[in-house]
Amino acid sequence: MRKMIVPGIALAMTLTLASWGFKGHRAIATIAEKHLTANTAKAVSIYLKGAKMSEVSTWADENKDKTTAPWHYLNLPLGLSHEQFIDAVSKQGSDNVYSAILKEEAILKDKTSSPDQKNEALKYLIHLVGDAHQPMHVSRKEDKGGNTIQLQFDGQGTNLHSLWDSKLIDHEGLSEAEIVSKYDWANPAQIKKWQSDSPMEWLWESYQVSTELYADIKPGQRVDDTYYQKYIPTVHLRIDQAGIRLAGELNRLFNDTPLKTVPFQAPAAPAVNPQANEVKLEDINNYVGKAVKVKGRVYGSKDIGSMTLVNLGAAYPNQLLTVVLKENAKTLTDKVKDQTISVQGTVIMFKGKPEIVVTDSVQLRFEK
Repeated sequence: MRKMIVPGIALAMTLTLASWGFKGHRAIATIAEKHLTANTAKAVSIYLKGAKMSEVSTWADENKDKTTAPWHYLNLPLGLSHEQFIDAVSKQGSDNVYSAILKEEAILKDKTSSPDQKNEALKYLIHLVGDAHQPMHVSRKEDKGGNTIQLQFDGQGTNLHSLWDSKLIDHEGLSEAEIVSKYDWANPAQIKKWQSDSPMEWLWESYQVSTELYADIKPGQRVDDTYYQKYIPTVHLRIDQAGIRLAGELNRLFNDTPLKTVPFQAPAAPAVNPQANEVKLEDINNYVGKAVKVKGRVYGSKDIGSMTLVNLGAAYPNQLLTVVLKENAKTLTDKVKDQTISVQGTVIMFKGKPEIVVTDSVQLRFEK
């Protein structure tokens, strides 16, 4: 079983690697939920321990480590025919998005897989099907999937990968609910066709789109409204296809499977440890791996979908501590602005910065 790691986020660097951004992945999962059979929906709820698909759709990015990072993409040279593409993918081995999708589906099919193994496999599958439909996740190694191709869009610097991750979606200005409503337009014939296609064909489609994108851009180019109008329909299509196909895969896995109720317990509220060290914020780096209580002023926060990043002690990127609000603690997002807070939890290091992950509001207190 894969080793679980404590989630964390390094804001700028991580977002460049997260396909479709948070809005896109959550939209894909929500579209998929709308197309599940009743039996499949029950199975999904059981193995996700009551969580919604949208809530776990970015888990694979948040928990990504060196062993699973290659699962999110596929590197290939340009100019391959369909036959050459299939041959190249088949020979790549086990560390790419194609093999990862097959691996997670195999775990979900295996009757001997434990509930925890199925929980993790399902969370990966929900995310990786979305990755497979993001064109710049099926692209070239030499430019890191477009990450090194610098561009200008909406008056700011970006790159080709980030443009397709989230910038085009953000430019549209829709909420998550509006995205789902607008993007989920497939008719029954399209749904039947899309769900009959194999994961190899999903990736071939992405490869064809990324080939066009490479030809249609130059490093340093200012991306204008003409480009946006040309490609936003492609964004709509790929997200809808991802959601419809994810539902199709899950229905095949679970629709005809007799379900036994798999008992699960909701995560227990973290115990507030009265023995936790009360430390000064400026000394937080000395307490990695230890349970602490620490107080500091909030200098800004960033809501990134499944979590909120709160900067203590200074504004990003000079914060002394990042407080990561997750699960029911995320409801505090709007309340922490410009406040002085006291937080309790275990200090971890992520990308050289100390963090405390807060999953329950009892871990955080507002100071007068």
